[in-house]
Amino acid sequence: MTSERRAAVTAGTLLIAGIVTALAFAAIERSLLSGTGYLTRISANTGRLATGGLIELAAAAASAGIAIAFYPVLRKRARGLALGAVAFRTIEAAVYAVGGVITLSLPGIARQYAQGTTSGHSGIQAIADALVGVRQYAILAGVLAYITGALMYYCVLYQSRLLPRWLVVWGIAAEVPMLIACLSAAFSHNPVTSYTLLALPIAAQEIIMGTWLILRGFTSKVIIPNDVPRQSTTSTSFPRS
Repeated sequence: MTSERRAAVTAGTLLIAGIVTALAFAAIERSLLSGTGYLTRISANTGRLATGGLIELAAAAASAGIAIAFYPVLRKRARGLALGAVAFRTIEAAVYAVGGVITLSLPGIARQYAQGTTSGHSGIQAIADALVGVRQYAILAGVLAYITGALMYYCVLYQSRLLPRWLVVWGIAAEVPMLIACLSAAFSHNPVTSYTLLALPIAAQEIIMGTWLILRGFTSKVIIPNDVPRQSTTSTSFPRS
């Protein structure tokens, strides 16, 4: 297996893993962290939320791993964009990790809430609300970093034709609904993960792109610019004097 083939399989596997883990945690988040009274729900499902926190940390690792897997291939075509993609998706992974750590801390807070007296509930609730708020903004920042990083490597993939252009254009277009979701979340109290319909286009695209990379890998095509003279395939012999 060549290095490019290995990079394609790794990136494809991480793309699918990233989407699956993100969707899995979004489902857990909607059922346990949305609305009021979430501490009571968490106290009855501490194991489920702890599992969700671990899934969130796995999604963070996959986020950085995707750009790192792409980097050895993309740097040969556009080193700056490839490095930028790694940087932004690493930022994404870092803030997702912050969100995962907060998620893992909530079951303990929920147990204190359930076991505490009514007079102490307000203080515990305030701490939990602050942590959930920080987590929501961390996830929002992570999604914005993801959009930036993904657009960087999509630009390289489009220019180099390492993947079919229809698939890359789909990815670029699908980032628009994700940006709308980010803007909607920024001006509301809803987490960005609650905008499931807006996330479906990029989720479907990344699953298909991941499958393509695993099964078919990259397609390298040499593109000769129009202003570079092509060498003639026929040779002309001149009479010797």
